[in-house]
Amino acid sequence: MHATSSAQSRVELEQRIAQLETELAEAKAALAAVDERAAEDSSGTEGLGSGITVEDASGGVLQIGGAVRVNFVLGDYPGGGDAPSRGGHGGVAELDTFRFNVDYENGPWLAKGEYRFYSGYNFLHTGWLGYRTDDTSHIEVGMTRAPFGAGPYGVSQSWFFDQHYYVGLADDMDLGVKYHTRRGDWTYDFAYFARAEGNWRGATRRSARYSYDVVAEGGVGFEERNQVNFRALRAWESNEGMSGTYGVSLQLGELDGMGGLEDGSHWAASAHAVTDIGNWKLGTQLSYYELDGVGDVTTFGAYDFPVETAARAYVPAVSVSYLVDTQNLEWLDSLRPYFEYSSVVKPDDGLNDSEFVTFGTAFARGPWYVYLDWVFSNGNEFVGGEVPYGQRMGRNPFDDWQQRINLNFGLYY
Repeated sequence: MHATSSAQSRVELEQRIAQLETELAEAKAALAAVDERAAEDSSGTEGLGSGITVEDASGGVLQIGGAVRVNFVLGDYPGGGDAPSRGGHGGVAELDTFRFNVDYENGPWLAKGEYRFYSGYNFLHTGWLGYRTDDTSHIEVGMTRAPFGAGPYGVSQSWFFDQHYYVGLADDMDLGVKYHTRRGDWTYDFAYFARAEGNWRGATRRSARYSYDVVAEGGVGFEERNQVNFRALRAWESNEGMSGTYGVSLQLGELDGMGGLEDGSHWAASAHAVTDIGNWKLGTQLSYYELDGVGDVTTFGAYDFPVETAARAYVPAVSVSYLVDTQNLEWLDSLRPYFEYSSVVKPDDGLNDSEFVTFGTAFARGPWYVYLDWVFSNGNEFVGGEVPYGQRMGRNPFDDWQQRINLNFGLYY
């Protein structure tokens, strides 16, 4: 009788151990998913708004949400005009963005989509299907973010991002396949992109898209093809309460010549680090990119607007911010003041550098996220009133400093 009871207890204990191991594996998988999303979506706006959650019969979870953003711009420059990026005549207020998001998870299967509407144009921002191969790894296939730089938005915390974005090296969405894996303190990303995100609905032939790509706007120029990306990031933590990541990124690709032009190529490399010291965050990144076979400038396109951009340059960027917890205030959850500087340093003669400075603060309250930025620029296309537009990231012939005040209200649902 005693032997039978002992055997029974052993079986029950083994079953309990097996159950606990299963629960532990599920918990690790959930934690890995959270870590991956946190690493990929480090902007303060990600995760805001509850949206709608629907569970299907197979146990899959569909989340539906989005955002509406309104922007006010005031520029100090003459001839600013009424365009949202100019802010002349005492300021311009306009609907900035309406976006629609879907996220889906069912066991190892993943999917993510985002479509955005702006005044006069709209485009697909994100659209991929994924599969989680283990607790720390997954694959994405479709239109997904190219792994390059310290994070999805470089090192920036501001509404404007830094100059990496405007030369296609931050928050760049392309069409292909990406593999993400974490091994100990290291995170690796490998990706192949057959082409850039393409043109959607707008007035231009090639530039109605979210992120900056090389485009043949008039039918003569170049299009990105067969791009490969690699990124390695190492997480660290000290006994003094400091933590962060540092790493390197590499990008190589082809340029398909159109309108009788011969094909070219492009490559970029970057070293970057983000350090957290208490509530302080310091981000630094230094990159170099080069487009071969295109001359000293070529055409990039985004937001339904083509711009002339330097074919090769160094891009230094630094961001310093401080998170203030204000949950003792009923009307404010937190605020994050920041200072950012970045530049496109062009080695070719006849091209003036493009510099960008931002003083700003981000305010969070429930589903609301508000950016207040005061920016100074000598060579960013979103600041300045001189005509013709579209040359500041390339030759920057005006070579003068101007400023802009930008207030962006975002409601995330």
